[in-house]
Amino acid sequence: MIEQKQETVHHRICPFCEACCGLEITVTEGRVKRIRGHAADVFSGGYLCPKGVALKDLHEDPDRLRQPLIKREGRFVEASWDEAFAEIERRLPPIIAKHGPDAVALTFGNPVVHKAGLMLYTPRLGRALGSKNVFSASTLDQMPKHLSSGLMFGDFLSIPVPDIERANFLLMLGANPMVSNGSLWTVPNFRDKAKALRARGGRLIVVDPRRTETAKTADQHIFIRPGGDVFLLLGMVHTLFAEKLVRLNRLAPHVVGVEALQQAVAAFAPERTSARCGIPAETIRTLARSLAAAERATVYGRIGTCTQEYGTLCSWLIDVLNILTGHFDEPGGAMFPKAAAFQANTMGKPGVGKGIVTGRRKSRVSGAPEVLGEFPASCLAEEIETPGDGQIKALISVSSNPALSSPNGARLGAALDKLDFMVSVDVYLNETTRHADVILPGTSPLEDSHYDVAFSQLSYRNHARYSAPVMPCAAGQPEEWQILLRLIGIVQGKGAAADINQIDDELLAEDLRRTAGARADELFKAVSHRRGMERLLDLGLRTGPYGDQFGASPEGLNLDKVAAAETGVDLGPLGPRVPEVLRTPSGKIELAPQMLIDDLMRPAADLARTAPGLVIVGRRQTHCGNSWMSNLPILAKGAAQCTALVNPADALRLGLEDGSRARIAHGNNMIEVNVEITDEMMPGVISLPHGWGHDQPGSRLEVAALNPGANLNALMDENRRDPLSGNAVLSGVEVQMQAVSKPVFAGQTR
Repeated sequence: MIEQKQETVHHRICPFCEACCGLEITVTEGRVKRIRGHAADVFSGGYLCPKGVALKDLHEDPDRLRQPLIKREGRFVEASWDEAFAEIERRLPPIIAKHGPDAVALTFGNPVVHKAGLMLYTPRLGRALGSKNVFSASTLDQMPKHLSSGLMFGDFLSIPVPDIERANFLLMLGANPMVSNGSLWTVPNFRDKAKALRARGGRLIVVDPRRTETAKTADQHIFIRPGGDVFLLLGMVHTLFAEKLVRLNRLAPHVVGVEALQQAVAAFAPERTSARCGIPAETIRTLARSLAAAERATVYGRIGTCTQEYGTLCSWLIDVLNILTGHFDEPGGAMFPKAAAFQANTMGKPGVGKGIVTGRRKSRVSGAPEVLGEFPASCLAEEIETPGDGQIKALISVSSNPALSSPNGARLGAALDKLDFMVSVDVYLNETTRHADVILPGTSPLEDSHYDVAFSQLSYRNHARYSAPVMPCAAGQPEEWQILLRLIGIVQGKGAAADINQIDDELLAEDLRRTAGARADELFKAVSHRRGMERLLDLGLRTGPYGDQFGASPEGLNLDKVAAAETGVDLGPLGPRVPEVLRTPSGKIELAPQMLIDDLMRPAADLARTAPGLVIVGRRQTHCGNSWMSNLPILAKGAAQCTALVNPADALRLGLEDGSRARIAHGNNMIEVNVEITDEMMPGVISLPHGWGHDQPGSRLEVAALNPGANLNALMDENRRDPLSGNAVLSGVEVQMQAVSKPVFAGQTR
């Protein structure tokens, strides 16, 4: 009789993109046998993209680090955890003692938001360190939206999202959710939701310099000059006022600044803005009229609107359009999710607050203002290189790869080698961590528990889901929140051998004294049977808007209930939240924040500027995400992905052939790329995907190195930023392009 191998089935939230799809993972004898979409998942309903299946590759990747590494005489050697933390204790505290906490920078990247332990404990590490030098990936793609939302609604994370399941008109700028499944908008299976929108008689219009996967399924696609979004949006707002199409409806008592806004946009008639965005004036007016006339409509913009010099203005004007046309905080329009835990706009007194403050300090070299407690990632190199008081001498990086993902990474890589000490928490030896002195490997996503701390605050539908570990951690492997607690103990001067459970208790007690006041001891005791991330999650759920409030609402949520719900807990569609969601000092939606009104001087002056020539933009890809997914075989299969898309007219003018090599230059920065000629590109625009360039010596990424591709960000000027948010300008940058070689065909050699 043949012995049957025992199979177990587990459910896990996919950690690879913002869609957060529910996975069904079959495990046989300790190995992943199969990954499918979880059909009963209340949020994603069984949807699965190719990235989800690659979770097996990540878990089994031989390049994924499983032991700490210490650099000895320029070479990494494996070490025990005790040895690694002892090395950090030996080298990091003396730097803090001699130069102060600001001499140590903290940087964290995209994977942090997909790992609940990192998400909840990295801020704790930052507070314990006490350094003003904090950097993250947010200033590479999304800080403009945080800033505009904070100014308008009073909290950096009060970001409205399209209520797509009830909309009948969706205008989309600089976004490709057919590939990304949303960004700052968690919406798995956008494809079917868009089909349903059109099936009920709705319209989808995409404005983009490339006919993207989303644009190809839309009712209408409109080319736009990269960087011209602000002129399209200003022309639309102008039209609403000029043609008396403004309808605030029930929001009228909750909005201030309408008159100031009307005066500020008076100079931006579509006839004046048309040339700079490349869209006819009548088309601009028609878009505004259609938006105003639609019954349930919303405007959504994403990375293309953020990674440009007018990122904050674009992010603001998108919400302005939704508000002025009566499509804000209404079903089918732009609405605020209501997360089950950790959402600041569900805490404290509803409808009023302190608002946000920016620029509390400025970066030492460039004088860039702090936003959301961070300086621009593009300032990191100069802060390391430039001598003087406050110079960065050491760095702690947490799942961060700025040497690849930030502008002019070559400069940053050289700067990292000048540090006195660097420690990285990361699962890979990559383009950034190769510069570290100690690398502390985190866990595989299959080895940790998870809850979507951030993405539940951006979801198209309210829900709560928890993932238990699928696999046990290797012997001796600490959980990621434990790694960070150990680092906290070191920077606090308690040493590597400090009791991290005691440190965790002290941090929680401090949080509760600040937030719960007289109930602090009671709440601490109520969750004291848990530790680490699960304890914080239980506390967050129980005190959240759907929580059991420690017995006061017995039917409410707690971690036990959410964990027991194998398919997740559906908390219903988005609902109106104005005015309770607001945290502005006025208790109103600030339609015309002075910072943004003042910044309109820049596009006003820009109207007279000649549009740039050949420009470059990034793009999203189904089989690739950010740089940390490039080493996974299942995503690396198939045709070459890192190609420069070029319009046929531009290719003819530049002497380029399909499949040939070309050189792209911006200033002194230069890369070589493979050319793909396609009419999906707007003339005068080329496109290259983000997250490539895996050809750096000293990295340990075998699969990625086979097809390293070209790094788009290596072209970029680290000194070009949106002056309000500090976000790097990575889109619409003027470049030069020339042929390097002819295409190579079978049987030929170059």
